Amino acid sequence: MGRRLVPLTLDNLPDLPKRCRSCVFWELDPVSGEAAVKAGRPELEKEAWISAVLLEWGSCGRVVYVDEVPVGFVMYAPPAYVPRSTAFPTSPVSADAVQLLTAWLIPGYQGQGLGRVMVQTVAKDLIQRGFKAIEAFGDARWTEPACVLPADHLLAVGFKTVRPHPRFPRLRLELRTTMSWKEDVELALDRLLGAVQKEPALRPL
Repeated sequence: MGRRLVPLTLDNLPDLPKRCRSCVFWELDPVSGEAAVKAGRPELEKEAWISAVLLEWGSCGRVVYVDEVPVGFVMYAPPAYVPRSTAFPTSPVSADAVQLLTAWLIPGYQGQGLGRVMVQTVAKDLIQRGFKAIEAFGDARWTEPACVLPADHLLAVGFKTVRPHPRFPRLRLELRTTMSWKEDVELALDRLLGAVQKEPALRPL
């Protein structure tokens, strides 16, 4: 089974689920996001946001393909590009961190370790770009797929709580805490790209 993670661009944006292509939860502040939806142009706003981040900052996501079929994606960006983050009670994201926005996998591909590998692939990218950490807002009461990731999934892939909250804790993953982190990333990528051994099952994204 061939698996690969490809940087998100405007060319492969159509490979994201339609509801995600038209979602601007993170990309716009609450007022602008509601206005975009009412005006019927959330997809255009999404494209404009991705284009701007790509031009000004660089890669801000990965699309997961299995046998050339898109089965999931992950998105991330510095908090300066994420207006919605300031609306959370546990904001702001630390100045030395990149924010993990959201991720999603087709149900049939959950529980195979792809969620962990997505996070590790993001970590490898950010290590190479000189960043110290990834932070994310988790949902401690997560019950179904949504824009905010389940807090317990983030904890399961290595995040630690830096600002607790009954609903939306802010979590952090240090990228250089141990030398083994890079080795762990490389091992995960090796498994993703060629080996048949599966990662331990995690709670679905």
